[in-house]
Amino acid sequence: MTEPTRTDVLIVGSGIMGAAAARLLRESDPRARIVMVDGGSPIGATPGLHLHDVEEPDLWATYNQRVASGIQGLYTGAEMSQDLADDVRALAPGMFNSQTFGEDAAAMPASAIAWNAGGMGVHWTAATPWPAGHETFAHGDEEAWEADLETARRVLNVSPSPIGPTAAGSLVIQRLREVLAGTAPAGREPQPMPMAVVPTDSGLRPRTSPATIFPPIAGAADENFTLLTGTLAAAILVDGSRATGARLRTVADGAEFDVLAETVLVCADTLRTPQLLFASGIRPEALGRYLNEHAFITSRVLMDLDRFGIDVDSLPTAREGEFCTDSIWIPQNGDAQPFHGQVMNNTFVDDDGAPLAYSVGLSLYTPVESRAENRLVFSDTECDIAGLPKIAIEFAYSATDTALIDRALDEVERLALAFGDFDPETERMLLATGSSLHLTGTVRSGETDDGTSVCDVDGRVWGFDNLYLAGNGVIPTAVVANSTLTGTITAVRAARAVSRRLATVSL
Repeated sequence: MTEPTRTDVLIVGSGIMGAAAARLLRESDPRARIVMVDGGSPIGATPGLHLHDVEEPDLWATYNQRVASGIQGLYTGAEMSQDLADDVRALAPGMFNSQTFGEDAAAMPASAIAWNAGGMGVHWTAATPWPAGHETFAHGDEEAWEADLETARRVLNVSPSPIGPTAAGSLVIQRLREVLAGTAPAGREPQPMPMAVVPTDSGLRPRTSPATIFPPIAGAADENFTLLTGTLAAAILVDGSRATGARLRTVADGAEFDVLAETVLVCADTLRTPQLLFASGIRPEALGRYLNEHAFITSRVLMDLDRFGIDVDSLPTAREGEFCTDSIWIPQNGDAQPFHGQVMNNTFVDDDGAPLAYSVGLSLYTPVESRAENRLVFSDTECDIAGLPKIAIEFAYSATDTALIDRALDEVERLALAFGDFDPETERMLLATGSSLHLTGTVRSGETDDGTSVCDVDGRVWGFDNLYLAGNGVIPTAVVANSTLTGTITAVRAARAVSRRLATVSL
């Protein structure tokens, strides 16, 4: 298909949210013309394919080396240098610290930007715990919420227990349930981590990625779909209450051109979706506000094998290409147990591959209040290296947040001591803000246009007939768990609304 100048739907962003929306739109209407744009270029030969599953050995080895750290800001391959890059064209496709792009991110120093086709969807761990309690935004319709959650699971191909539990991992789950007894309703006890991972008997366990969610991103035949990579959305074109398309810029040479669209759906990310709206003169009061990210406490403890009656030679070892033997979830359960636990375990081996010790990797995510003063501030006069308004991040923990973080530090020590000797001074750490990469809230949805939200519950921007948003930035709640599954619910809602609109327009 030749490069179009007019389309039914223009999707900005080729990550998981954009891919999920494209898939659902295609399921609804095989004839709908869809154009998807992304400023980044593919990593490797296949656009949108998870780095866990690429064929290029160097790319594969680099990803799997970093993923072993268990820290998102590292295993995504984020460049931790905070030095400003001279030219966006000099950046190889990948993940970069937001300050590399010229953003003022001192208040959230570990925040990062995916500058590649597929966005963070080619880097993520694929953990998909489901939201509950204060994390949900059902707006009074629990049946519809559950249906949308199930659709999000289907699109992401979620498996309930794809990595473990091994015999050792089962003992960890049992012990966690004992220590946390009385804090969880049925179904929310410590359990295997649900993940967007294909369980296999041997070899690699493939990860869900934009390329698998919507295969035309990776080149599968679809005459009504076009992917433009290395093509930055510089502005949404607006005519009154309608978005008419977008002005696009080819990154390599700076050439600009317009794509006109019946409907525009922005699925960039929590930083760049509001940045694009601001650049387009779309500036509702809540734009960039309510920035949220749970605090991230990480730790590791060696299991006392004698205490648990485990023979060292019986310890499980990670399958080649996998970063852990067991992936375990401690669900948050409100005041009784407010923390999300991500427990990724592994066996240390000697040079010959013989087991030495079993490591329990305990991370606790701590809820952070959604407050308007935690926000992105956009410049009217300065641009980042991509040529969009420079972002200044303003973010701080409230007194309530700090008290919960202190409680979480004590809790991770208590949990670790249930498995073996533990030194909190050397084996426990509160990571820098931004480290989880689970940023939310900057274009949050709401039921009414009261100044505290940017879009309605379907992702339609207030005051516009045909401009929609999807992604983690749309989440209006303080999510404690990994945010991707919850964010995908916003893509499910937006895709449904866009499908209905297209059907009405075509009548």
